[in-house]
Amino acid sequence: MSAPLIPARLRKLIGGIGIMAFLAAYVWAFTSLYDYLPDNRAVHLVYFAVAGLAWGLPLLPLMSWMGKADKRL
Repeated sequence: MSAPLIPARLRKLIGGIGIMAFLAAYVWAFTSLYDYLPDNRAVHLVYFAVAGLAWGLPLLPLMSWMGKADKRL
């Protein structure tokens, strides 16, 4: 018995809401952690470079799932 198929439009809606919720939590967490950084420009540069790029990695599986095509019957 196979799992019921979710139409592509519904997957994209669910994924879009999931991405927005994740990004809101991600931004809140990383801006909250900023207060604990030492007052050093190099540390800030590295912190924001990593924080600015690292959000995509956890979202790759979700974006891959959203982009799957519907199976033809």
